Amino acid sequence: MIRPHFRDIPQPAWPDGYAIRRFRAGDERHWARIEQAAGEFKTTDDALRRFRDEFGPHVAEMERRCLFVVDRDGVPVGTTTAWYGQWDGATAGRIHWVAVVPDHQGRKLAKPLLAQALRTLAEEGHDRAYLTTQTTSWKAVGLYLNYGFEPAVRKPACAEGWALAGKALNRTIPLE
Repeated sequence: MIRPHFRDIPQPAWPDGYAIRRFRAGDERHWARIEQAAGEFKTTDDALRRFRDEFGPHVAEMERRCLFVVDRDGVPVGTTTAWYGQWDGATAGRIHWVAVVPDHQGRKLAKPLLAQALRTLAEEGHDRAYLTTQTTSWKAVGLYLNYGFEPAVRKPACAEGWALAGKALNRTIPLE
């Protein structure tokens, strides 16, 4: 999915008892715990290996780009990274590794987390954002659509997936 600009980023309030903070030294263990709990990895060790492979050489950037939702006790319960990558042959901002631990899902934490990640990408000098997701992750797809992302149809089979997501969300998803 692609968000072609950073105009009109929603400004949702944080639910009571939650706040946001940026990555600090040692937070890779929180990142791994959150991603594993959200089902992205079988084990925390697998997640930690992925973190070290992907972000290990970029800790200084992670301090600016990796965000954590913390509960009232300061414990990280959600994360995303305002990263970057290649989109259509050019560097673009990337919403990467969005996750909230199951005990805190359904509390509207992803909305302000995504909004802050978009603002961070704009602050880092990007002019657009992309993300990858599965159309079967229809709740996330609905959030991304509401936050200005548009479907990116890269192959014919994608159109069918978007039609199924639209049906699950009870909305028409325009494809270009």
